[in-house]
Amino acid sequence: MATSSPDTIAANDPARFINREVSWLAFNRRVVEEAANAAQPLLERVRFLAISASNLDEFLMVRVASLETQQYTHEGTERFALRQRLAVIDDEVTKLMQFQRETLKDLFHELAKAFIVALEPSELTEDDRQWLEQYFNDNIFLALTPLVIDTVHPFPFILNGAVALAIQLRDKQRKQLRDVILPLPVQLNRFIRLPAHADDNSIRFVVLEDVIKQFLHYLFPTSEILAVSEFRVLRNSEINVIPRDNHSEDFVHSFESAVNLRKRGSIIRLSVASTMSAEMCGFLTDQMMVAPERILVRNAVMRLSDIRQLIVDDRPELLYPPYEARFPERIREYNGDCFAAIAAKDLLVHHPYESFDVVLQFLRQAATDPQVVAIKQTLYRTSKDSPIVKALIEAALAGKSVTVMVELKARFDEEANIRWARDLERAGAQVVFGFMDLKTHAKVTLVIRRENNALRSYVHFGTGNYHPETAQHYTDLSFFTCDQKLGQDAALAFNYMTGYAKPISLKKLSLAPAFLRQTLNQLIDTEIEHAKAGRPAQIWAKLNALVDLQIIDKLYEASQAGVLIELIVRGACCLRPGIPGLSDNIRVKSIIGRYLEHGRMLAFGNGRALPGPHAKVYISSADWMSRNIDWRVETLVPIENATVHRQILNQIFLACLLDTRQSWELMPDGHYQRFDMTKSDFSAHDYFMANPSLSGRGKNLDKKIIPPRLNYTPSWIKHADCEKDKNG
Repeated sequence: MATSSPDTIAANDPARFINREVSWLAFNRRVVEEAANAAQPLLERVRFLAISASNLDEFLMVRVASLETQQYTHEGTERFALRQRLAVIDDEVTKLMQFQRETLKDLFHELAKAFIVALEPSELTEDDRQWLEQYFNDNIFLALTPLVIDTVHPFPFILNGAVALAIQLRDKQRKQLRDVILPLPVQLNRFIRLPAHADDNSIRFVVLEDVIKQFLHYLFPTSEILAVSEFRVLRNSEINVIPRDNHSEDFVHSFESAVNLRKRGSIIRLSVASTMSAEMCGFLTDQMMVAPERILVRNAVMRLSDIRQLIVDDRPELLYPPYEARFPERIREYNGDCFAAIAAKDLLVHHPYESFDVVLQFLRQAATDPQVVAIKQTLYRTSKDSPIVKALIEAALAGKSVTVMVELKARFDEEANIRWARDLERAGAQVVFGFMDLKTHAKVTLVIRRENNALRSYVHFGTGNYHPETAQHYTDLSFFTCDQKLGQDAALAFNYMTGYAKPISLKKLSLAPAFLRQTLNQLIDTEIEHAKAGRPAQIWAKLNALVDLQIIDKLYEASQAGVLIELIVRGACCLRPGIPGLSDNIRVKSIIGRYLEHGRMLAFGNGRALPGPHAKVYISSADWMSRNIDWRVETLVPIENATVHRQILNQIFLACLLDTRQSWELMPDGHYQRFDMTKSDFSAHDYFMANPSLSGRGKNLDKKIIPPRLNYTPSWIKHADCEKDKNG
């Protein structure tokens, strides 16, 4: 993508920013790069490729679908600009899919060398065919429903993301041609594992559609199979809800209707097998009314995310070594009493290195503690069989006041959240569905406990979701405090979410959309003032995405004033670092590794070099995106406890900045370059797995924490003091 000369980028020049969609696709390419990375365990490489495929599907179903829809609501130059933007996206998607195909081919080759093979039908033995015939009749046949297409039977509806077979038949008696669609039930395994041979320890798979093709005569015993080929549809999955009034029940019903309509959204991409004839492809596109530019030709697995089914447990040497999350020693020292441990000192739990069970134990204790008066919680995403919801239900049944802010607009979790809301209401909890025009993305639990004839608040602020399963794979932060000012601010935040009582001011917490942008601007402006006064001025930020143009311009302003800025941005980043005169004091890196980097944290030098005790440190639920800052309820939480402060700055931040093994640096032209590991091979993830956290280790833990210090210190990191925290 062409850019202006770095020295001539004007304030109104689009080249000041990297295209958001192209940047996101670059992130997904880095995920594919890990699938191609021979340093990763082989089956984990398969997982990376499957993740990249799921990511791309969602990107097409949501982001691209939204942009394509906007074409029809804009006119003139805006429509032309959208078409140009989509053309760039299509080009990058094509390149990414080609890289995925090449990587899949290489992975199949490597898997075969490791005796894990996906067999072609021609490679099956007679014993294999006999076994598959029995398997087909026992496990597949009854689930299949062929659907004929003729003047009486219209083209059937194909589920979003589903794979189907298009079949052309000829009746043996009447010699009549028929077109049939055979949807493949999503509940069936796409990769079927064959029994091992007595003289061969290979793990062998065959693809579901190949099995069905072999035994189509069971479905069509009086017909001749003339042609059969796979196809798949992706549908627009954006949800637009316009309730008739402000009643919550109407809001829920509107969402249920919208979720059902999403399942029947317009087709945004039709994938067809490369072996499909032009005649059959034309038939499908005519029947489904798909424009030619929305057709993708595939010569690999049709739903690539299904290759995760090749990840077998009986080859542990091809997986990451197992890791068991630590339970914070601090909690054990208080005999499992979360309230006593938090009352003694603030606690930061670093997931997945430290167990999410701490959050569960906090809620379970609140549910059964007779001194607990009330529990308030936001619920954005949670697991299918959620222990979080069960604890809240238990608390409500025990007569406690339980209020749950359930966000219906959590994409692809809407149905689950509606179900949980009804379960909570039946138990007697107060369920609130938030704002019509805002999404509640904050992760907050407020527990009110009676102590010494007064009420005391205990608060959990999180950067992740209340989801025990993702907490095993996402790096997130759980901050527990009984700071009464933060507790009061949390109560005001809940009053805003449940009663639209917008707070005029808060003592410590910053809340979006009311105050967050203003707070961020003030924090950056303060660093600019320090730089202009000749004092050290630094900003560190760790985010999932940076696309808000106002914040980016403010960071450019800070860079020009001399503020040193280190950004760790996992996904899309529209800021161009390292451009002379604009952003030469800004560096951006992305970490892609064993765990998904999800925690958001900020540090501002406050007139001193980072890391240091005078820095202003925060954790947040918000990325630096316009939607998070202006259209969501989000939190920015100050960290003032000395131990937690050091944990974030001197342990988590520093290790992430020093990471080389799984890091990529963003170049001024928008491409990412893998860090040079010949100078240093340091993994933040390995470091966190090997070392207990500062606030969770407890005063009686003898194991010394090894500081994240290498033989070299990058020039932009000053005075890295990582010695053991004397405060425990």
